[in-house]
Amino acid sequence: MGFAMTPHLAFDPLPASIAAVLGVVTGALLAWAVIRILTGNTLTRARKDAEQITQTAAAEADASKQRIELEAEKRATKRREEVDQEIAATQTELKKDQARLTKREDTIDRKLEKISERESKLESKESDLNEQTELLATERQEVQDLNAKMKQRLSDIASMSEAEARTLLLEEVKIEAQHEATQVTQKILEEAEVDAKQKSREITLQAIQRFAAEHVADSTVRSVRIPSEDMKGRIIGREGRNIRALERATGVDVLVDDTPGVIAVSCFDPIRRAIAGEVLQKLIADGRVHPSRIEDVVETVRQDMAERILKAGKDAVIEGNIRGLSPKIVEAMGKLAFRTSYGQNVLRHSLEVAYLCQIIADQLELDGNIARRCGFLHDIGKAMDHEAEGGHPAIGMEFCRKHNEKSEEVLNAIGGHHGDIDATTPYTPIVMAADAISGARPGARRESMEMYIKRLEQLEEIAKTQSHVQEAHAIQAGREIRVIVDAKKAQDSDAFSIARNIAQRVEDEMTFPGDIKVTVLREVRAEAVAH
Repeated sequence: MGFAMTPHLAFDPLPASIAAVLGVVTGALLAWAVIRILTGNTLTRARKDAEQITQTAAAEADASKQRIELEAEKRATKRREEVDQEIAATQTELKKDQARLTKREDTIDRKLEKISERESKLESKESDLNEQTELLATERQEVQDLNAKMKQRLSDIASMSEAEARTLLLEEVKIEAQHEATQVTQKILEEAEVDAKQKSREITLQAIQRFAAEHVADSTVRSVRIPSEDMKGRIIGREGRNIRALERATGVDVLVDDTPGVIAVSCFDPIRRAIAGEVLQKLIADGRVHPSRIEDVVETVRQDMAERILKAGKDAVIEGNIRGLSPKIVEAMGKLAFRTSYGQNVLRHSLEVAYLCQIIADQLELDGNIARRCGFLHDIGKAMDHEAEGGHPAIGMEFCRKHNEKSEEVLNAIGGHHGDIDATTPYTPIVMAADAISGARPGARRESMEMYIKRLEQLEEIAKTQSHVQEAHAIQAGREIRVIVDAKKAQDSDAFSIARNIAQRVEDEMTFPGDIKVTVLREVRAEAVAH
C-alpha cells in the first residue's frame, strides 16, 4: 500500500546561517571540553612536577647545607691546626730565644771573668809601669849626676899630664871592675845557695827514700802472728840457729821481743820482707822448724814470689795497654807492686800516671800511646834503686836502654821526670805534671790528707778575713773558693776588689798545685707581701 505525503507534514531545511552558528557553538563546546581536559592533566602534572621540584630542592638544600657545614668544619679544623702550628712555632721561637738568652748570659759571665782577669793584669802592668817609671827617673837622675861628674873630671883632667890622666883612668876602671866583680860574685853565691838548698833537699829525699830507719818502721816492718809463745822459742832454735838460718836465707832481720803473739820481720826491701813473712807463716803452720826445712821453704816461697811478680807485671802491662816490652822490664814493673812511696803503691801510681799522661797528651794533640808508655815506665828505677848507685830516674833510664827500649821520648821522660836531665821532648814535662798530680791529689799519700784539710781551712780563713764577707766555702777539692758578701754593705765594685784581694793573698801565703778560682757572690733578695 502506498502512503501519500501530505504537504503540512514535510520538514523544511534549516537556514544556512543557523547551521553555521550551531557548527561554531558545537566546535567551541568541543574545544572547551578538550581544553578543559588538557588543562586538568597539565595542572596535575604541574603539581606533581612542583612537588618533585620542591623535594629535589629540599634535598639539594640539605646536601648544600651539609656540604657547607662540612666545608665550614674543615675550614675551622684547618684554621685550628694553623693556630696550633702558629702556637708551636711561637713556643719553638720562645725556646730558641730563651736558649740564646741563656747562652748570652753565659757569654756575658765569661766576658766578666775575662774583664776581671784583664783588670788584674792591667793593675799588675800599671804597678810595673809605675816601678819602671820610678826606676827611669832614678836612672835619669844618676845619668845627670854622672854627666856632672864627668864634666868636673874633664875639667880636672885638662890641667893634668898624660901620665897622670892615664893613672887616674886606670884607677877608676879598677874600682868599677871591682864593684862589678863584687856584684857578679854575690849573684853567683846567691844562685849557688839556692841550687845548694834544692840539691840538698833532693839528696835528703833520696836518702830518706833509700834508707829506712826506725821512725818509718810501719812501712818496713811486717808482723807475723803466732799461735802461742812457745813458737818463739822454736823459731829462735837452739842457740839461735833457726833464726840465723832464716835471716841468712831471706836477708831480713827477724825481731823476737816481748810483744805477745807477734814476730816482726824488718827489711828495706819489700820483696824480701814479703818472702820472709810468708816463710814464717808456712813454718808456723807446719810446725817443723830447722835449718834445712827453712831453706826448702824459702826456696819454694821465692819461686812463688817470682811467679807472682811476673804475673803482677803482665797484668799491669795489659791494664796499661803497653806493647813491646822486654820480659825483664815486665818483671821489674811487677816488683813495683811490692814497693810503696809515702804509702802509695808504686805500680798503681805508675798506671795512674800513664793514664794522666795520655789524657794530657791527647789534649795537646800529641801521641797518647807514647805518653802512656812514658808515664808507665817513669818510676821503673825504684824496682832496683837499692841495688845500684844513683837516683831512680837515672837507674831506670839505663835499665830500659839496656833492655831494648829504643824510644828517645820514653828514655828522656824516665831520666828527666825529676829534672835530673834536660827535657828534650814534650813528653817529659807531661810526665812531670802527671807525676805531681798523682802524688798530690787528696788521699794519694798518707801525709797528704792532713795537709789537704789544712789547705782548705787556710783558704776559707783567708776569704773570711776580708771585709763584708759573710760566708766562704772551698769547693771542687780546693780548686775554687766561693765567697758570699753582705749585699747591704758591699757594692758590685767591691765584689771584684774582694776577689782580687783574696786571690793575691792566696798567691802570697799559700802553696798549692794548679790554679784556685775565686768566686764572689753578691745576692740581693727583694721580698713583698700581698694582703
